[in-house]
Amino acid sequence: MKVASPFYRACFAVVLVASVITLGCAKHPPAPAPTPAQPPPPPARPTVTLQANPTSLNKGDATTLSWSSTNATQLTIAPEVGAVAPEGSTKVSPADSTTYTITAGGPGGSADSSVRVTVTVPPAPVEPPKVSIDELFLKEVQDAYFDLDKADIRADARTALGKTADFLRNYPQVKVTIEGHCDERGSTEYNLGLGDRRASATKQFLVSLGISADRINTVSYGKEKPACMESNEDCWQRNRRGHFIKAN
Repeated sequence: MKVASPFYRACFAVVLVASVITLGCAKHPPAPAPTPAQPPPPPARPTVTLQANPTSLNKGDATTLSWSSTNATQLTIAPEVGAVAPEGSTKVSPADSTTYTITAGGPGGSADSSVRVTVTVPPAPVEPPKVSIDELFLKEVQDAYFDLDKADIRADARTALGKTADFLRNYPQVKVTIEGHCDERGSTEYNLGLGDRRASATKQFLVSLGISADRINTVSYGKEKPACMESNEDCWQRNRRGHFIKAN
Protein backbone atom coordinates (compact mmCIF):
# COMPACT_ATOMS: atom_id res chain seq x y z
CA MET A 1 0.00 0.00 0.00
CA LYS A 2 2.74 2.43 0.73
CA VAL A 3 4.35 1.61 -2.66
CA ALA A 4 1.11 2.31 -4.55
CA SER A 5 0.29 5.64 -2.97
CA PRO A 6 2.89 7.71 -4.83
CA PHE A 7 1.74 6.11 -8.03
CA TYR A 8 -1.88 7.06 -7.39
CA ARG A 9 -0.91 10.55 -6.44
CA ALA A 10 0.96 10.93 -9.72
CA CYS A 11 -1.96 9.68 -11.73
CA PHE A 12 -4.33 12.09 -9.97
CA ALA A 13 -2.02 14.99 -10.70
CA VAL A 14 -1.88 14.03 -14.40
CA VAL A 15 -5.70 13.86 -14.60
CA LEU A 16 -6.08 17.19 -12.83
CA VAL A 17 -3.65 18.95 -15.17
CA ALA A 18 -5.43 17.46 -18.19
CA SER A 19 -8.80 18.71 -16.93
CA VAL A 20 -7.50 22.22 -16.45
CA ILE A 21 -6.02 22.25 -19.93
CA THR A 22 -9.26 20.93 -21.39
CA LEU A 23 -11.40 23.56 -19.62
CA GLY A 24 -9.08 26.34 -20.66
CA CYS A 25 -9.37 25.39 -24.29
CA ALA A 26 -13.18 25.02 -24.24
CA LYS A 27 -15.18 27.58 -26.30
CA HIS A 28 -16.95 30.37 -24.21
CA PRO A 29 -20.75 30.84 -24.86
CA PRO A 30 -21.75 34.13 -26.59
CA ALA A 31 -22.89 37.08 -24.39
CA PRO A 32 -26.75 37.59 -24.27
CA ALA A 33 -28.24 40.28 -26.56
CA PRO A 34 -29.17 43.57 -24.82
CA THR A 35 -32.90 44.00 -23.95
CA PRO A 36 -34.53 46.52 -26.40
CA ALA A 37 -35.79 49.83 -24.82
CA GLN A 38 -39.55 50.00 -24.14
CA PRO A 39 -41.45 52.68 -26.16
CA PRO A 40 -42.92 55.56 -24.11
CA PRO A 41 -46.62 55.24 -23.19
CA PRO A 42 -49.07 57.04 -25.54
CA PRO A 43 -50.34 60.49 -24.44
CA ALA A 44 -53.44 60.37 -22.25
CA ARG A 45 -56.76 61.09 -23.97
CA PRO A 46 -58.38 64.41 -22.92
CA THR A 47 -61.49 64.49 -20.75
CA VAL A 48 -63.92 67.42 -20.49
CA THR A 49 -67.24 68.23 -18.77
CA LEU A 50 -69.66 71.11 -19.38
CA GLN A 51 -72.53 72.23 -17.15
CA ALA A 52 -75.09 75.08 -17.20
CA ASN A 53 -76.83 76.71 -14.24
CA PRO A 54 -79.72 77.12 -14.73
CA THR A 55 -80.60 74.92 -17.67
CA SER A 56 -84.01 76.56 -18.11
CA LEU A 57 -84.57 80.31 -18.19
CA ASN A 58 -86.81 83.04 -19.56
CA LYS A 59 -85.81 84.91 -22.66
CA GLY A 60 -83.49 87.77 -21.76
CA ASP A 61 -82.09 86.04 -18.65
CA ALA A 62 -78.56 84.59 -18.36
CA THR A 63 -77.12 81.21 -17.47
CA THR A 64 -73.60 80.31 -16.32
CA LEU A 65 -71.59 77.73 -18.28
CA SER A 66 -68.93 75.91 -16.20
CA TRP A 67 -66.37 73.43 -17.47
CA SER A 68 -63.24 71.49 -16.49
CA SER A 69 -60.82 69.28 -18.44
CA THR A 70 -57.73 67.09 -18.21
CA ASN A 71 -54.93 66.43 -20.71
CA ALA A 72 -56.24 69.15 -23.05
CA THR A 73 -54.26 71.93 -24.67
CA GLN A 74 -57.03 73.55 -26.72
CA LEU A 75 -60.68 74.05 -25.75
CA THR A 76 -63.51 75.81 -27.56
CA ILE A 77 -67.21 76.26 -26.74
CA ALA A 78 -69.77 76.63 -29.51
CA PRO A 79 -71.84 78.47 -30.38
CA GLU A 80 -70.48 81.99 -29.92
CA VAL A 81 -68.24 81.53 -26.85
CA GLY A 82 -65.04 80.45 -28.67
CA ALA A 83 -61.67 79.49 -27.16
CA VAL A 84 -61.55 79.03 -23.38
CA ALA A 85 -59.11 78.06 -20.62
CA PRO A 86 -58.83 74.41 -19.45
CA GLU A 87 -61.17 75.26 -16.57
CA GLY A 88 -63.53 78.15 -15.95
CA SER A 89 -67.02 79.64 -16.34
CA THR A 90 -68.80 82.29 -18.37
CA LYS A 91 -72.28 83.77 -18.61
CA VAL A 92 -74.38 83.55 -21.77
CA SER A 93 -77.84 84.88 -22.69
CA PRO A 94 -79.19 82.74 -25.53
CA ALA A 95 -82.09 84.20 -27.49
CA ASP A 96 -83.52 80.74 -28.11
CA SER A 97 -83.07 77.22 -26.75
CA THR A 98 -79.45 76.26 -27.48
CA THR A 99 -77.15 73.24 -27.11
CA TYR A 100 -73.66 74.34 -26.04
CA THR A 101 -70.76 71.99 -26.87
CA ILE A 102 -67.19 72.16 -25.55
CA THR A 103 -64.46 70.42 -27.59
CA ALA A 104 -61.12 69.62 -25.94
CA GLY A 105 -58.04 68.64 -27.94
CA GLY A 106 -54.59 67.49 -26.90
CA PRO A 107 -51.72 65.13 -27.88
CA GLY A 108 -53.89 62.16 -26.89
CA GLY A 109 -56.86 63.02 -29.11
CA SER A 110 -60.07 64.95 -28.51
CA ALA A 111 -63.22 64.80 -26.40
CA ASP A 112 -66.39 66.84 -26.15
CA SER A 113 -69.32 67.47 -23.82
CA SER A 114 -72.67 69.19 -24.38
CA VAL A 115 -75.44 70.80 -22.34
CA ARG A 116 -78.89 71.99 -23.44
CA VAL A 117 -80.21 75.36 -22.26
CA THR A 118 -83.95 75.79 -22.73
CA VAL A 119 -85.24 79.32 -23.24
CA THR A 120 -88.89 80.00 -22.47
CA VAL A 121 -90.38 82.74 -24.61
CA PRO A 122 -93.34 84.34 -22.80
CA PRO A 123 -96.47 84.64 -24.88
CA ALA A 124 -97.05 87.97 -26.48
CA PRO A 125 -99.31 90.11 -24.31
CA VAL A 126 -102.86 90.10 -25.48
CA GLU A 127 -104.07 93.61 -25.85
CA PRO A 128 -107.54 94.06 -24.44
CA PRO A 129 -110.06 95.11 -27.01
CA LYS A 130 -110.16 98.84 -27.34
CA VAL A 131 -113.31 100.31 -25.89
CA SER A 132 -114.57 103.58 -27.27
CA ILE A 133 -115.24 106.47 -24.93
CA ASP A 134 -118.92 106.26 -25.89
CA GLU A 135 -119.02 102.63 -24.70
CA LEU A 136 -117.26 103.60 -21.47
CA PHE A 137 -119.74 106.41 -20.98
CA LEU A 138 -122.69 104.06 -21.22
CA LYS A 139 -121.03 101.59 -18.87
CA GLU A 140 -119.71 103.90 -16.15
CA VAL A 141 -121.96 106.94 -16.05
CA GLN A 142 -124.93 106.31 -13.75
CA ASP A 143 -128.22 108.17 -13.46
CA ALA A 144 -129.65 109.66 -10.25
CA TYR A 145 -133.14 108.53 -9.19
CA PHE A 146 -135.64 110.53 -7.10
CA ASP A 147 -138.58 110.04 -4.78
CA LEU A 148 -142.10 111.07 -5.81
CA ASP A 149 -142.43 114.86 -6.12
CA LYS A 150 -138.86 115.27 -4.79
CA ALA A 151 -135.64 116.74 -6.18
CA ASP A 152 -133.46 115.80 -3.21
CA ILE A 153 -130.33 113.69 -3.83
CA ARG A 154 -130.93 110.34 -2.10
CA ALA A 155 -128.18 108.11 -0.65
CA ASP A 156 -128.26 105.76 -3.61
CA ALA A 157 -128.09 108.73 -5.97
CA ARG A 158 -125.02 110.04 -4.13
CA THR A 159 -123.26 106.71 -4.76
CA ALA A 160 -124.26 106.69 -8.40
CA LEU A 161 -123.19 110.29 -8.97
CA GLY A 162 -119.87 109.60 -7.22
CA LYS A 163 -119.09 107.00 -9.91
CA THR A 164 -120.23 109.39 -12.62
CA ALA A 165 -117.90 112.05 -11.22
CA ASP A 166 -115.00 109.57 -11.29
CA PHE A 167 -115.59 108.99 -15.00
CA LEU A 168 -115.75 112.72 -15.72
CA ARG A 169 -112.51 113.30 -13.83
CA ASN A 170 -110.80 110.54 -15.82
CA TYR A 171 -112.04 111.96 -19.13
CA PRO A 172 -111.93 115.72 -18.75
CA GLN A 173 -112.72 116.20 -22.44
CA VAL A 174 -116.23 114.83 -21.98
CA LYS A 175 -119.17 117.18 -21.55
CA VAL A 176 -122.65 116.04 -20.51
CA THR A 177 -126.26 117.09 -20.61
CA ILE A 178 -128.43 116.13 -17.63
CA GLU A 179 -132.04 115.42 -18.54
CA GLY A 180 -134.63 115.87 -15.78
CA HIS A 181 -137.47 113.31 -16.04
CA CYS A 182 -140.68 112.58 -14.12
CA ASP A 183 -143.30 109.84 -14.04
CA GLU A 184 -146.62 110.17 -15.82
CA ARG A 185 -148.57 111.56 -12.87
CA GLY A 186 -149.14 115.29 -12.59
CA SER A 187 -149.56 117.99 -15.20
CA THR A 188 -147.14 118.66 -18.00
CA GLU A 189 -146.24 122.10 -16.58
CA TYR A 190 -145.67 120.76 -13.07
CA ASN A 191 -143.46 117.92 -14.29
CA LEU A 192 -141.42 120.27 -16.50
CA GLY A 193 -140.62 122.33 -13.42
CA LEU A 194 -139.91 119.25 -11.30
CA GLY A 195 -137.67 117.79 -14.00
CA ASP A 196 -135.75 121.06 -14.13
CA ARG A 197 -135.19 120.97 -10.36
CA ARG A 198 -134.00 117.37 -10.57
CA ALA A 199 -131.53 118.14 -13.38
CA SER A 200 -130.22 121.19 -11.50
CA ALA A 201 -129.83 119.24 -8.24
CA THR A 202 -127.89 116.53 -10.08
CA LYS A 203 -125.60 119.14 -11.65
CA GLN A 204 -124.93 120.89 -8.36
CA PHE A 205 -123.98 117.63 -6.68
CA LEU A 206 -121.43 116.90 -9.42
CA VAL A 207 -120.04 120.43 -9.07
CA SER A 208 -119.66 119.79 -5.31
CA LEU A 209 -117.54 116.75 -6.25
CA GLY A 210 -115.15 118.90 -8.28
CA ILE A 211 -116.65 118.68 -11.79
CA SER A 212 -116.53 122.00 -13.62
CA ALA A 213 -120.00 123.51 -14.15
CA ASP A 214 -119.16 124.53 -17.72
CA ARG A 215 -119.00 120.85 -18.66
CA ILE A 216 -122.60 120.25 -17.62
CA ASN A 217 -125.80 121.43 -19.29
CA THR A 218 -129.32 120.71 -18.04
CA VAL A 219 -132.70 120.27 -19.71
CA SER A 220 -136.12 119.17 -18.46
CA TYR A 221 -138.43 116.81 -20.33
CA GLY A 222 -140.93 116.37 -17.53
CA LYS A 223 -143.02 113.32 -18.35
CA GLU A 224 -142.59 113.60 -22.12
CA LYS A 225 -139.78 111.00 -22.62
CA PRO A 226 -140.44 108.14 -20.19
CA ALA A 227 -137.98 105.26 -19.99
CA CYS A 228 -140.83 102.90 -19.07
CA MET A 229 -144.44 102.98 -20.32
CA GLU A 230 -146.20 100.85 -17.69
CA SER A 231 -148.40 102.38 -14.99
CA ASN A 232 -146.89 100.86 -11.83
CA GLU A 233 -144.50 101.96 -9.08
CA ASP A 234 -141.49 100.13 -10.50
CA CYS A 235 -141.95 101.84 -13.84
CA TRP A 236 -142.64 105.22 -12.28
CA GLN A 237 -139.43 104.96 -10.24
CA ARG A 238 -137.40 104.32 -13.39
CA ASN A 239 -138.86 107.49 -14.90
CA ARG A 240 -138.06 109.78 -11.93
CA ARG A 241 -134.42 110.43 -12.76
CA GLY A 242 -131.61 112.72 -13.73
CA HIS A 243 -130.37 111.09 -16.95
CA PHE A 244 -126.95 111.68 -18.54
CA ILE A 245 -126.33 112.20 -22.24
CA LYS A 246 -122.83 112.62 -23.66
CA ALA A 247 -122.82 116.07 -25.22
CA ASN A 248 -119.68 115.80 -27.40
